[in-house]
Amino acid sequence: MRRSRRAVVGLVALGLIVGAAWLAGRPHDPPTRSGAAADEAARAPGEAGGPGGVGEDETGETLERLTELLDAKIDGTLGRIEPVRRDPASGWAGARIVHPSHDDWEPAVAADPDKPWVYVAVTRYGAPLCADCPDPTIMFERSKDGGKTWSKARPVCRCEGTAWQADPILEVARNTGSVYAIWMNGWNVHFSRSDDHGRTWTDPVSTKGKVAWNDKPAMTVSDDGQDVFVSWNGPSGGDAFVARSNDAGATWRRRKVVDSDRYYFAYDGTITPSGSVVLAESSLDYSGSDGAPVGTVKHHALISDDGGDTWRNVVVGTVRIGPPCVAVACPNDYYLGHSSVASDADGNLVFVFDGSSRAGARQRTWVTTSSDDGTTWTTPVPVSTPHEQSGFPMVDATGSGDMRMWYMETVGGSRNAWNVWYRASTDAGATWTPPAKLSDVTAGWAYLSKRGFREPYGDYGEIAITSAGKTFAAWGEGMSYLGPGGVWFNRER
Repeated sequence: MRRSRRAVVGLVALGLIVGAAWLAGRPHDPPTRSGAAADEAARAPGEAGGPGGVGEDETGETLERLTELLDAKIDGTLGRIEPVRRDPASGWAGARIVHPSHDDWEPAVAADPDKPWVYVAVTRYGAPLCADCPDPTIMFERSKDGGKTWSKARPVCRCEGTAWQADPILEVARNTGSVYAIWMNGWNVHFSRSDDHGRTWTDPVSTKGKVAWNDKPAMTVSDDGQDVFVSWNGPSGGDAFVARSNDAGATWRRRKVVDSDRYYFAYDGTITPSGSVVLAESSLDYSGSDGAPVGTVKHHALISDDGGDTWRNVVVGTVRIGPPCVAVACPNDYYLGHSSVASDADGNLVFVFDGSSRAGARQRTWVTTSSDDGTTWTTPVPVSTPHEQSGFPMVDATGSGDMRMWYMETVGGSRNAWNVWYRASTDAGATWTPPAKLSDVTAGWAYLSKRGFREPYGDYGEIAITSAGKTFAAWGEGMSYLGPGGVWFNRER
């Protein structure tokens, strides 16, 4: 979830659909840097230094997104509008959409490593479950056959009285098969667990404690499910915090692990066979004019070798600020600072990130690896096509040296044509297969063309490896930053 400073628009049109329930909250203005650090009990969202910055309207971006959804309904461009055309890559089942006519973005996925369960969660706009339910809402689906067929979508938590939800993340505990979920109820990251494959969930528990607000979470879980690590940024100017639980999410402790003048974003995490916790984070400097990002983007591995008591901050890559996003209503830093990390059964780490080699140049997707629990890393190598804008990478790993990634990339440098590409390695990231296109549907929705989809919808997706050793990937495609759009997935046959 990225920052945005758009004003409130479309109030009259919006009221035609849902009325006051849609006015309650706005999920996509994560905190901007306040210029002065606040302590952990400081300002609440909407106040100076809180999410959205000084005086920003907390309802703005949700209202804009929902207005775009209404306009698409009126124009007849929401959902499937023409026959579907697809051309699946060899070995892949072909891309499918989670729901053909809902406005979904920023998916989470997870797979049980020992049984054929696969899980998906999405952030869904414009479909509140009750008058007092959040909009958007986190919706969850499960598959018991490796992603071939799916259950009906249900909320992880109806959470009535919550203005909005966003940023779902899912993990599966290897030894128990329990499904772990985190997401934001407003500016408050919550945790819940399911011990019956997502049929029922424990009551949500806040991970923030006395911290005034928290944002943009990532999670990793130990094999036995007892140790859970959730990273997010908080009110002291966007510094990185880690909340940890040693009782499968029942109770939480948290601490700030970075104190700096840079703004951190958490994207992924893993626990190595030796027990090291490795979190993939990026940091930006927002000291430019009107809070614009300047200088470099740094990609960090936050590492704990003692169960979360102490942390090392290892910079695995430093890149320059690339082109700003110029899509409708897009914040200028939308394409910046994405990363992901995974470890195989031998403890080899792979870290992927995006960024430019020189200021203003188109971004590449880069990969670096480590064989010593993240202490040292290889020189980052670009894996995306030169001269194309690339980003939003995700990676997973299994077995001995088996690593798999996907990333997005433009076509011919066009800002209105993107595709999702997949590459794999069998030698711990030393070499990678040629790219295979996962976003193979080229007609059927207004945001699709023969060249690709118009805009990445949400600034992250996810990847997982099923019990059959097959890759499952999910991402968002849309008309613009504001949508509407949908969550798509593809699976290996």
